[in-house]
Amino acid sequence: MGTDEGFVEKHALDEIPKEERSPWYSIALIWTGVMICIPALMIGGALVTGLPLGNAILAGIIGYTIVVAYMVFIGMQGADLGRPTAVLARASFGVTGARIVISLIIAVSLIGWFGVQANIAGAAFSSILKSWLGANVSVGISSLVWGIIMLTTAIVGYKALEYLNYVAVPSLLVLALYGTYVSLTKFGLENLSKYQPPHPFSLLQGIALTVGTFAVGATIAADYSRYARSRKDAVLSSVFGVWPAGILMLSMGAVMSVVAGTYDITQVLSKLGLSAIALIILILATWTTNTINAYSGGLAITNMFNLSGEKRALATAVAGLLGTILAVAGILNYFIKWLTILTATIPPVAGVLIADYWIMRRAKAENWKEYPGINWAGIGAWILGSLAAIKIPWGIAPINGIITAMVIYYILYRVIGERT
Repeated sequence: MGTDEGFVEKHALDEIPKEERSPWYSIALIWTGVMICIPALMIGGALVTGLPLGNAILAGIIGYTIVVAYMVFIGMQGADLGRPTAVLARASFGVTGARIVISLIIAVSLIGWFGVQANIAGAAFSSILKSWLGANVSVGISSLVWGIIMLTTAIVGYKALEYLNYVAVPSLLVLALYGTYVSLTKFGLENLSKYQPPHPFSLLQGIALTVGTFAVGATIAADYSRYARSRKDAVLSSVFGVWPAGILMLSMGAVMSVVAGTYDITQVLSKLGLSAIALIILILATWTTNTINAYSGGLAITNMFNLSGEKRALATAVAGLLGTILAVAGILNYFIKWLTILTATIPPVAGVLIADYWIMRRAKAENWKEYPGINWAGIGAWILGSLAAIKIPWGIAPINGIITAMVIYYILYRVIGERT
């Protein structure tokens, strides 16, 4: 997308021109590429550690519905203004607040996800080397190599994502379908229906974990919906790009993990007897998603340090390198804890953005304007929303966080915002 000079995209923070906008299905393909990924399979496996198979899939359906519900509001605002989430936050959090606080939150989250994905690719690559060549290469070294390879694609920009998806998305989908078929053949539907989880937890906890899987992606929806031609295109790209693929991948991941007895996708494929070709596909699939992680992380860093658009590639490289360091350190071992943190802290950001644009500014682009300095109404609402998601013992944590953030922002804006 875009007609920038050369091949490297330069529309980092400025508005995307109307003539460079794309139809909804082009953007939906990018989101589908994000959802047809390893974490989407792994969350299915994580859910069946605490829920029966049917309840795990139900938790996934409800969780992704929540994600898409608030994602479309961020996406439509992105289409209205043609700017990424890091810039949209300049109204509700203030120019300084968005640059220092919100961009930091987004960057840290995406850098962490980059680390998780690079760690998965590293584990798969080490398994391939051992099975094909008999070479024992540590997962840390493999993670380092693949982290560096992945970030080079992200540096090129948005256009490169589409080309990579053409190969990786169909391959992983075929692999997941085949793995599910093998699982059903080996285990049978009757045994799956009788499955009991080893460490039971509540359905609400399962829903929250599902939201955590894509909490960041939904919040940064404007990074990609800014390329949409209209609000309708933004909504269609979110709904059809995220929901079907997310539910399908989660369900297949749940089935395979029940049979394999683990949600570590590398071990799942090995225990199902799938070949090294499957691990190669695994690496390609993490590559597509990690390109998104480093790309949007770079956008957030660009905004945080107030860099020019031409420095976006450098910021992306920094995000990818930091994520690679986390991969080498073994961040994959803390996958569930990582989801819990994201579930609590990221959705309230979306709550503040939605309250500011759709309630305070009546969803009109002409009413949107940057707030100088720090908008303490947004900062306070985000903090209290995060605390609500962590501390309120009933309900669904991300919904608690979003609603609390919206209500608090409305109140604080009336008291603080209008006075300043």
